[in-house]
Amino acid sequence: MSKRLEEILMDSPVIAAVRNEEDLKRVINSDVNVVFVLYGNIMSIGNIYRKLQEASKLVFIHVDMIDGLKGDQSGIEYIKNLGDNLGIITTKQNNIKYGKQLGLYTILRIFIVDSLSLQTGIKNLQAVLPDGVEVMPGAANKIIKTIRKQVNIPIIAGGLIEEKKEVIEAISAGAMAISTTREVLWNI
Repeated sequence: MSKRLEEILMDSPVIAAVRNEEDLKRVINSDVNVVFVLYGNIMSIGNIYRKLQEASKLVFIHVDMIDGLKGDQSGIEYIKNLGDNLGIITTKQNNIKYGKQLGLYTILRIFIVDSLSLQTGIKNLQAVLPDGVEVMPGAANKIIKTIRKQVNIPIIAGGLIEEKKEVIEAISAGAMAISTTREVLWNI
């Protein structure tokens, strides 16, 4: 990895989250530089990755969402072997640990629904220290501020961000970037 994730997110604070082939086609022609791949299967993920690499996108593959790809060491190695300048997103601490060992960018996705899940999320982040954390839902500015105070890693707000105002609010709260499936936000 040539750049730290924090540097990349400073330059590219909007991340495109793609869920299907139509999203993929649109993101390839967009100005967005970082892409979260939230779909595909063991047979198609290599082709999806190659298309995004050809378009000079930094690709993060959500290992928990790829059909036929077991989120274990072999699955993480399979992703690593796709190419360079690549990362993973996962909800599993073991995947973060192994991805870091392999030199992949790593993002732990956490869901915050109450104060207990916030405490657990912070504990998990401190235990594995991923390159970044995706906080869901992304329209959770108080949560972002709390995590920012306790863990010094880039925060990505994801989920339910639908307007430019929400992008600005999340970044103002301390998020380095936001991820969104809303194409209208990809080029702001």
